[in-house]
Amino acid sequence: MDLFSFLLHPILLFVSLCIIFLVIRYKSTTVRLLLGNQGWPIIGETLAFERMMKYSPDVFQTSLVGEKVVVFCGPAGNKFLFSNHNYKLVATWKPQSMEKILVEILSSKVEPRGLCSYVLEFLRLDPIKMDWAPNKEVKVYPLSKKYTFALACRLFMSIKDSKHVAKVAHPFHLITSRLVSVPIDFLGMPFNHAKKGGKMLRDELVAIIKQRRNKLSNEGEPEVQDLLSSLLLQSDENDKGLNDMEISDKIVGLFLASFDSTSATLTFVLNYFVEFLDVYDKVLKEQMEIAKSKDPGEFLKWNDIQKMKYTWTPPAQGTFREVITDFTYEGFTIPKGWKTYWSVHITNRNPKYFPDPEKFDPSRFGGKGPAPYTFVPFGGGPRLCPGKEYSRLEILVFIHNMVTRFKWEKVDPNEKVIYNNPSPIPLNGVPIRLHPREK
Repeated sequence: MDLFSFLLHPILLFVSLCIIFLVIRYKSTTVRLLLGNQGWPIIGETLAFERMMKYSPDVFQTSLVGEKVVVFCGPAGNKFLFSNHNYKLVATWKPQSMEKILVEILSSKVEPRGLCSYVLEFLRLDPIKMDWAPNKEVKVYPLSKKYTFALACRLFMSIKDSKHVAKVAHPFHLITSRLVSVPIDFLGMPFNHAKKGGKMLRDELVAIIKQRRNKLSNEGEPEVQDLLSSLLLQSDENDKGLNDMEISDKIVGLFLASFDSTSATLTFVLNYFVEFLDVYDKVLKEQMEIAKSKDPGEFLKWNDIQKMKYTWTPPAQGTFREVITDFTYEGFTIPKGWKTYWSVHITNRNPKYFPDPEKFDPSRFGGKGPAPYTFVPFGGGPRLCPGKEYSRLEILVFIHNMVTRFKWEKVDPNEKVIYNNPSPIPLNGVPIRLHPREK
């Protein structure tokens, strides 16, 4: 009897598991399953995402950053996710690595009207003159990162000292280089480094915020406000302001929105200008006409930015969402709790929408431009990228200063591109030789 009692529980457990397995298997045969592969446990296909495009040009399943993910491709997929985001079928979601590293990413929108005067004012200090002009040979990617981050520090928090900028930059770079990583928190793992960077960055930002809060309390509201002062002085209908951590999260969100994709875009723009001289000539013509309309020493203004029609071609990536209720798409059932990823990159490489997609051809964006929902580098719907206008101003003013002051040539014409986390980058940072343009 004792032996029977001992064996009864594992036997019942085994039978129960078999029944559960058969029920799940039966239910799974009643729905049409997505093509794709979940890859390795936990890691999934995070390290081999590119090859998964072979499954379907419209939608397929995979596993990224430890989650079951459905990848939507093409304008129909983009439109579907944008139209159903506002807690209809999908909701905002960030990988665990982002959640644990950053706590909360900015969700508010940055309006161009209040932003343009700040950016153009701060750009008058001209980092190109300090970091580019004195040198005959420079590496574009490192200097582009330095430029974008220093500008953000100055615009958001009025930090001008280069040593202080570097102090804030160090933990931020730890985050961005490992932001989308498998959330395994062991010593030496990418996620562990990023998590430490997140804490260091928040601690530094909270110290800056406290110092500014005390200054505003003692000296009152300043005549010219940077982003930090504006956030500290904000209050809701109950006269309640943001706490230090909320302000820190919003600033980190804007750092992220303005940094990596913008730096990569600036780098590849300068790289492609060397390879495609016809494109460079058109940009140069547009920018020189603007430069000639200015008086000596006069800076760019908002109406000058609006004239830069040909020059503007924005960055592109994609982002995640979470499925909040079961739904069907293209005949496939997508379960609640799965994650979705809309991919600008895959759509851009589809010759159905962009003929000869590997060719650098800005003219494809002229006239009426691409068909709706085929080119959405800043997303769409209620989750439009909050840094859109800021990035646009930053990129256009940088290009104006570069092409009107310099000609350049690549040191290594055959430099390879590697896919880093989260953006592609040239292997050696695009070293170029600068040739000052005759005035």
